[in-house]
Amino acid sequence: MKENIITINHLMKKFGDNEVLKDINFSVRKGDITSIIGASGSGKSTLLRCVNLLENPTGGEIFYKGENILSKKDESGYRTKVGMVFQNFNLFENMNVLKNCTIGQEKVLKVSKEEAENKAKFYLEKVGMLPYINAKPKQLSGGQKQRVAIARALAMEPEVLLFDEPTSALDPQMVGEVLSVIKALAEEGFTMIIVTHEMQFAKDISN
Repeated sequence: MKENIITINHLMKKFGDNEVLKDINFSVRKGDITSIIGASGSGKSTLLRCVNLLENPTGGEIFYKGENILSKKDESGYRTKVGMVFQNFNLFENMNVLKNCTIGQEKVLKVSKEEAENKAKFYLEKVGMLPYINAKPKQLSGGQKQRVAIARALAMEPEVLLFDEPTSALDPQMVGEVLSVIKALAEEGFTMIIVTHEMQFAKDISN
């Protein structure tokens, strides 16, 4: 029996009087691909942001490997284990592709520059972006930016990857290249929680 990596119990989130999340319960085991689907405005992205502690839940519990992370308060340490890929990429515009993928490793994981670059290049190659290591984000297409963002998250070697509508900001012809990267990661056994409107993709990839 595979262990639960993340367990959500009775999660709630309110913004003022607006209850966005109400009594949410689910668990994610190692190797699971969980897709969260629903109408726009139904709280999918808020749920993901709560899981990653970018939003503080109003109530409930979030367990990571059996430990309640809401009481532990080691947010940055937890986020190295639960990586996030945003719909709008969130790359540093003043840094090239390689630096975007090394800065987190150096600042948070405290690895050497050489180790960070080697790891970054490994994951950039995995997503097909190694030839672009010296490019700045403004020189890249949306699909390329999102693949760099995925490589950046992978370079932190998290236990779980969270994808917040990873194709919603892309032109239709670029959606396929990002979905193919995510499918390849799924086949390698990565644990993922994916918020998506791509229904056929969700059906194909989720267990």
